[in-house]
Amino acid sequence: MGRRILFITTDQMRYDAIGANGGRIARTPNIDALARDGITYDRAQPQNVVCMPSRATMVTGQDVGTHGVWMNGVPLPIDAPSVAAVLGGAGYRTALVGKSHFEPLLDPFLRFEENQFAFDGTTRGHRGFDHMELATHGPAGFTHYAMWMRAHHAGSMGGFFQVLDQDLEVSGLGGGDTGAPQVKRNPVPRDQYHTDWVADRTIAWLDGLDADDDWFCWMSFPDPHHPWDPPESELHRVDWRDLDLPAAYRTDAAEREAIIDAKPRHWRLWYDGELVSNYEAPTRWVPATLTPDQIREVNAIAHVENELIDEAIGRVLAAITARGWGDDLDVVFTTDHGEFQGDYGLLFKGPYHVDSLMRIPLIWRPAPSAGGGVDARARVSRPVGLRDLAPTFCAIAGVDVPEWMDGRPLPIDDADAAARAFERVTTEWDSRQPDGTEIHLRTIVRDRWVLTEYRPGTVHDGTEGELYDLEDDPLQFVNLWDDPARRAVRDELVDDLRASIVEPEVWRRAQAPV
Repeated sequence: MGRRILFITTDQMRYDAIGANGGRIARTPNIDALARDGITYDRAQPQNVVCMPSRATMVTGQDVGTHGVWMNGVPLPIDAPSVAAVLGGAGYRTALVGKSHFEPLLDPFLRFEENQFAFDGTTRGHRGFDHMELATHGPAGFTHYAMWMRAHHAGSMGGFFQVLDQDLEVSGLGGGDTGAPQVKRNPVPRDQYHTDWVADRTIAWLDGLDADDDWFCWMSFPDPHHPWDPPESELHRVDWRDLDLPAAYRTDAAEREAIIDAKPRHWRLWYDGELVSNYEAPTRWVPATLTPDQIREVNAIAHVENELIDEAIGRVLAAITARGWGDDLDVVFTTDHGEFQGDYGLLFKGPYHVDSLMRIPLIWRPAPSAGGGVDARARVSRPVGLRDLAPTFCAIAGVDVPEWMDGRPLPIDDADAAARAFERVTTEWDSRQPDGTEIHLRTIVRDRWVLTEYRPGTVHDGTEGELYDLEDDPLQFVNLWDDPARRAVRDELVDDLRASIVEPEVWRRAQAPV
């Protein structure tokens, strides 16, 4: 018998969402316990700040430029390598329960395998997973969760927010108490909501294993990603009226807009509603109309969802302990990217490489039986990436890290990180909108600096960029890109970025729905 692996992901969760990282709103005792008994990474970043590229990185251990999923809507090739296949080859039973999003979700013609599974009534897996039971943010489409809701709880389906409007555009319809976009009072009972469903189906899969099986289970929660429509019965947990505004939100419009105007031009274009550079943002919603109370309500609901996730994690961990696997269990917890949640007067995400979207929670609780050399209370300050997850799973399982993985096993403390030269992490963005708008960003985080270089597109000519000093300006308000006093630092970081990034063969595959 070896060490079992529970890989837990959320969707669009901020670094500060959990108590272990200083969060003061959501109660997350189960996640905090993992941090207390494990290793917390304070500078973990995705290699892209939207779902599909980031999840492709998780399953392959590769940079975006290697696996080729350069934007939402571009499917991971069916023959792409997978850490699940590596572990399966080593004798592990493997499963993915919840949101996968390696392939487009909006797939009415069932062109992609992950959408065919539930429609065909099967839980057979692919990409090295023996078992897949899939869900997304509601009961629409062809996921196992959607089919379950249709079969057993069809009367509850209408309570969820409808993401697409009558013109098949992403809806910006407001709701709740404040009219905040993509907020809705959802009367669905808690036990029918996808968070509890993911936990229930994970436990059911684990219950079907033999006691001596080695296993790798990816439990993937769709929340706290928008739309913000958890069970209405749970909204009492956090009263939006009691919340402070985010530190990165300035209530004075002139001050807020001056901060945005110091950034490259597409920031202000989106703020004014003139450019939508990410498919998941509502096309007809203008961020400049966002009110302080709407920000408070969105934050409150996101934290309600975080609490429900934490409780679901607790149930799964209890079930694992009851099976006698607790001592041999490694748990890795993270998310695919962050969320603005009101920072700079914005919601959602897109080509904006600041900590709201790039800095994410990452915790590794090694198996208690592993012992030897792991400080159970370590916090790693050096930068790591989601590309380092798959190699870590290989290391836990005792198998060689394949040469096709770009990442490395996560360091166990800062001394280990220094010895193995974890010095930088890169994040990239490429997008092409239906109207032909293209935006291209390349970012490096190293030492105290965040630098983003803009490649030529339809909005930028290749001379713009962003440079922030994380020590003096943690909220990334002051763009130092054009500061002559920082020119030497900027040039050095640009050279390092260009040497470190794996450039993709962008646009080599046709764009597909998200």
